[in-house]
Amino acid sequence: MNSMTSAFKPDASGTAPKQMDYMPHLKLNDGKEIPLLSYGLGTARAKMDGGNDKDDEIVKLTVMAIKNGYYHLDGAEVYGNEEQLGEAIKEAGVPREKLYVVTKLDGTKKQDIPTAFATSLRKLGLDYVDLYLVHAPYLADTKQELQEVWRQMEAIHATGKARSIGVSNFLQPDLEAVLETAKVPPALNQIEYHPYLQHGSLVDFHRQHHIAVAAYGPLTAAIKAKPGPLDGVYDELAKKYGVTTADVALRWCIDQGIVAITTSSNEQRLQGYLNKMPSFKLTPKEVEHIAEVGKEKHYRGFWNFKFADDDRR
Repeated sequence: MNSMTSAFKPDASGTAPKQMDYMPHLKLNDGKEIPLLSYGLGTARAKMDGGNDKDDEIVKLTVMAIKNGYYHLDGAEVYGNEEQLGEAIKEAGVPREKLYVVTKLDGTKKQDIPTAFATSLRKLGLDYVDLYLVHAPYLADTKQELQEVWRQMEAIHATGKARSIGVSNFLQPDLEAVLETAKVPPALNQIEYHPYLQHGSLVDFHRQHHIAVAAYGPLTAAIKAKPGPLDGVYDELAKKYGVTTADVALRWCIDQGIVAITTSSNEQRLQGYLNKMPSFKLTPKEVEHIAEVGKEKHYRGFWNFKFADDDRR
């Protein structure tokens, strides 16, 4: 099993901002630790055609997140903003060793993987990333091609320039194909995950094989998919603990040992998430109750053109 720890993360002066007094971490199957709360530069922060205004906004928002204590930064080749993420890292001035930087190989097209990785490092302006993911399995047409993709990921890992390697949007058959030949198993699979999309037995499969899970869209049931059967449950728990429904939704992931990725551009909201994390913890019964009620509705916000409309995918 992956284990969860709490950690105090001081800044360069030896002290930490208030928001960083508490940050739970998860130990991966390779022994590395990953912060359980992340700031994502996903579709909400993707670079749009149109020039410097969008570029400047991405840098500004990411610097704001870093300065508020979000040291786990989640990017990707396909977001088109690795250069902006790199610029924000420089501008924020937090020592590189304090940060946990993730980027991803475009998983929708065949390409030279070592070149793609080198390009990502150059755009980020970094010597290494903490985690490099295959963004989706669709760059391979066969099981053998997917296994070859993973072999090349292992070669990148061997250079030390990707401290950990993993996947994203992989289903159980994809993971089984990789595990057949893997010398280094995936450390993590990043998937859309929330109470309205629990993927059947997929999370249990991850636990059996010591593969961590990261959730994008963790606030979906509390915000995007309203109204729904969980509205009253979230409201009741928020009132009980003196937090927001979004806090409850994030805590539901974290209390399962699942990394939660937020893309909020609201500074007050980001501060609130970090400040509220140490103030409450859901009971196992509350975690289970949210899961059971969540099964009453199915909602997928991403990759609908690839996945069938059922709760297993």
